[in-house]
Amino acid sequence: MNPTQVVEAVLFASEAPLKAEEIARADDALNEDLVEEAIQELNAVYSESERAFEIRELGEGYQLLTRADFAPYLERFDTIPRPSRLSGPALETLAIIAYRQPIGRIEMEYIRGVSSSAVIRTLQDRALIEIVARGEGLGRPLLYGTTQRFLEHFGFRSLDDLPRPEELPVILRERTPLEDLEGSKPVEPIESGEAATNEPEPDVD
Repeated sequence: MNPTQVVEAVLFASEAPLKAEEIARADDALNEDLVEEAIQELNAVYSESERAFEIRELGEGYQLLTRADFAPYLERFDTIPRPSRLSGPALETLAIIAYRQPIGRIEMEYIRGVSSSAVIRTLQDRALIEIVARGEGLGRPLLYGTTQRFLEHFGFRSLDDLPRPEELPVILRERTPLEDLEGSKPVEPIESGEAATNEPEPDVD
């Protein structure tokens, strides 16, 4: 069996990203270098033949995915799994967290000018952000950061791959079907925000 075919079969069957070393376990003749060469070869074939899918390197490895420009066609089918929808305010908050992490709720609200508690809960429920530490200020506020799922969901290999701050909200919108963009504001620099009401942070074990 052609090693490239083996790599393609493994990625096709996997519902989660796989590292090169994990893919190599499929065949004794494979190693990490051969897997990466096979992925490059497959992507070249997909591109030349204008296929609707590609192998992308995400935070936790490689995954065979439908190209983003085909998303509008797939959204017409309820039986096809697709990314959870996020509202404009949720994406706005996510962009702030991505660039300013670790960041507390009060600072997020200072930047946005509105309460962010509900949006934070939504992002936590989607496993896109998590509590990473406690601040040193009064009450030791919870500090939030993005997760590995955030990288995988939006197709970044690491935080080093994030675009310029002014470009990130646009990219997040392009890569996620939105329920509602109305009311979403551009991310403003922290100096232009308004102070938010100081509320006590919930306790965590």
